Amino acid sequence: MSQNDVLRSFTDQLKINPRMIKSFVILVIVLLLLFTSWFTVDAEEVGVILRLGKFSRTVNPGLHFKIPFGVEQVFKVPVQRQLKEEFGFRTLSPGVRSTYDTRNYEDESVMLTGDLNVAVVEWTVQYRIDDPFKYLFRIRNARNALRDMAEATMREVIGNRTVAEILTIGRAEVASTVKVELQKMANNYETGYRIDQVVLQNVTPPEPVRPSFNEVNEAQQDREKLINQAKAEYNRVIPRAKGQAQQTIQEAEGYALNRVNTAKGQVAMFNAVFEEYRKAPDVTRQRIYLETMNEILPKLGKKFVIDESVSGILPLLNLDK
Repeated sequence: MSQNDVLRSFTDQLKINPRMIKSFVILVIVLLLLFTSWFTVDAEEVGVILRLGKFSRTVNPGLHFKIPFGVEQVFKVPVQRQLKEEFGFRTLSPGVRSTYDTRNYEDESVMLTGDLNVAVVEWTVQYRIDDPFKYLFRIRNARNALRDMAEATMREVIGNRTVAEILTIGRAEVASTVKVELQKMANNYETGYRIDQVVLQNVTPPEPVRPSFNEVNEAQQDREKLINQAKAEYNRVIPRAKGQAQQTIQEAEGYALNRVNTAKGQVAMFNAVFEEYRKAPDVTRQRIYLETMNEILPKLGKKFVIDESVSGILPLLNLDK
């Protein structure tokens, strides 16, 4: 059979089955209509719909319909999902025992500090897509833009601090400052991002100088330890000595006040007795004599009372023994 005969036979078949071709075309159109006229949006997403390349509307999670045949396009944006960017390292599989990429990312993590030292800073940025329209249409490649902005902000903040600050007490302050400045930059560039948190995962000196730095750090820790021990001993001994000194001073003041008051009382009593004596010297003298004898006689042992007119002493039997 020649080629012409084959073409003629195929043409005859097309002429014979026009309804089959028409049904096939209709079926294809119906299938395209069905598959391109509806879509679903997940719970963590919103759908941004473009009509002929122009923004039309946004839809919430659920089943929705759109104009088929490419007239309307749908872009799904995960607005409820927290996203994360890692700098200086990459996590391969997170979990209880996370595994990390062994490749070197020093181009992201090595930074110059304000005191002209070098530090290796590894950090993460946790963020969300707050405005889907800005995220899709206000900036090109928003994820790369966020990484560039985060790295520039971190280098600026680290460059304004000493290496001792970022390695010890200043880490939290560095993270909070980077978060605020990164959010300002994201708003200025209209990225549609909301920065949730910036976390410094690890801040270390470069590998070649790490042993020397650890020795210096240990020496500083020993120095702080000795200073704290000395302060503790000072706080234990000095307050006690001050307290004892204050107690002694107060006892001396109390003793002096007691002696002065006693002396004043005795002077007042003497003056009162002297005034009475001046009024009646004999009576006062006799009273003083009697009071004095009243104090002295009970302290004596045996007492003998002898009359001047008695010439002898009558011996008495001592019945007390």
